[in-house]
Amino acid sequence: MPRLPDGAVVVLAGRIPPDLVWQADPGWADTLRLIALHDLDPVDSAALLQARGMAGELRDPLLAFAGGHPLALSLGAAAAIKDSAAGSRWTPSHDVVASLLDQLVGEVPGPAHWHALQVCAHTYMTTQDVLRAVLPDDDAAALFSWLRRQPFIDSGPLGLYPHDVVREILEADLRWRDPQGHADMHLSVKTHLMARIRAADDMDVLGVVGSLIYLHRDEERTPKPHAWRDHGEVYEDVFRPEDTEDLLRLAAECDAASAAAVSLWTTRQPRAFRLYRTTRDGELAAATAWLRLDSQEEAQADPVAATAWANAHTVAPLRPGEYLAVGRSWVRERYRGTSPVMDLIQWRMVGWCLRSERMAWSFMAVHGEDPLSERYRHYNMHDLGDHAWEGDVEYILRAHDWRAVPAHIWLERLLPADRRQARVMHEPDLAVLSQAEFTDALRKALRHLPRLGELAANPLTRSRILAGQADPARALRALLEQAIHDLSQDPRAAKLHRALDITYLRGAPTQEVAAERLGLPYATYRRHLFAGIERIREDLWSREIYGRN
Repeated sequence: MPRLPDGAVVVLAGRIPPDLVWQADPGWADTLRLIALHDLDPVDSAALLQARGMAGELRDPLLAFAGGHPLALSLGAAAAIKDSAAGSRWTPSHDVVASLLDQLVGEVPGPAHWHALQVCAHTYMTTQDVLRAVLPDDDAAALFSWLRRQPFIDSGPLGLYPHDVVREILEADLRWRDPQGHADMHLSVKTHLMARIRAADDMDVLGVVGSLIYLHRDEERTPKPHAWRDHGEVYEDVFRPEDTEDLLRLAAECDAASAAAVSLWTTRQPRAFRLYRTTRDGELAAATAWLRLDSQEEAQADPVAATAWANAHTVAPLRPGEYLAVGRSWVRERYRGTSPVMDLIQWRMVGWCLRSERMAWSFMAVHGEDPLSERYRHYNMHDLGDHAWEGDVEYILRAHDWRAVPAHIWLERLLPADRRQARVMHEPDLAVLSQAEFTDALRKALRHLPRLGELAANPLTRSRILAGQADPARALRALLEQAIHDLSQDPRAAKLHRALDITYLRGAPTQEVAAERLGLPYATYRRHLFAGIERIREDLWSREIYGRN
């Protein structure tokens, strides 16, 4: 190269870019220019297929598979043209997949690296946490380091991801070669992400929820997310007082009458708001709010919140310690529909639903003219009938009672565990009991403890504390027996435990006989018995409301 004349241009092509140390070398810094060759755009991709003689009906499925990757387009076109049965439902043959794997992925060091590639292809973004959870017997750090060095793997703010066509061929290959292995991997990733949603820091929730929804991208029932054109195109931010003017302008642009509500709630609940800005110039593209209301007086502050409260009170009122949430969003017109902004809003709303404790109801306020209003049915959020009016604008309130269908059941219905059978779970909705109804059901359950038939009809079998039990009657019996036993561990409750034990576990025929066996006056025995029942009621009611042991 030193012998080349001045002005000569040397082009070196390769899959791995020069090391940063080389790029920073003073001898190269002023003369070296790196150009990344990206996929062809849709117009050029279509032109390539046309030049290959591809029939019109074959182009869409081939473009969906290969994206703009020239080699994948060429190989797919060559195979499809020779396939007389190919049509609008064309999928790549196993030979095409194998050839692309050889060309794009090449040799892999070992089985652990293959497994890491398959995980990376299946998940939206791959981190060491994901690899550690799915491949516990392998060195997650080493595998992650190897993945990030591969020329077909890119990195983003949330982790690593493969080029589109590499993702497609790795997924297609594993589904065909090892269907059970693919299903097992899917379940492992999903289990990890579901646990992460509740444990993650607030700033990490979007990535976890987005990854969970992405796992089900091929299912017809799952809403189609992920409209990213470039990773990191839009970002979420918290609300700060200095954002007030921008937010009010956005609200007025979307619905002038809603600006008053924004002004009110940014003062009362500023932490309820999230802002969505473009990375390019920081433009405020959208905002969303998750308002927590635990009193009728607070709900009367604006018409949307007041209508949500009235709907909940009519159908199933809040119990002590519970609250309802009202979700609202304001999106500039050019970002509505399928867009990165709507992806982030969807993920945040799902995250709020899954992470909120003591939430009885959630209401999503949807503009009455929103053509996508019916999509909320998929999320088991329904119109209860009474709509809200803010000025001249009508809002449909899509509601969900989280006591009747708790978060874990709701999520399983939304994203079924069996990807091959996208079925709705058949568990009945849970009973939403008032405190008085709960206490009455508990007393009856204790009296009927030996009789499973009576326990099966008890309302507690459909309460939150027994959600998901295969045999609710036996589970209720075990729960109450354990609750009585637990009192024996507290020296201060020894008398209460003995009264409950002799009455309900040892089968005293009458309370008088129970008092006699304990050597207590009847009135004293009754006082101990009622105090013991109250201790159990307090504990179980707390679990019913707060969802914790």
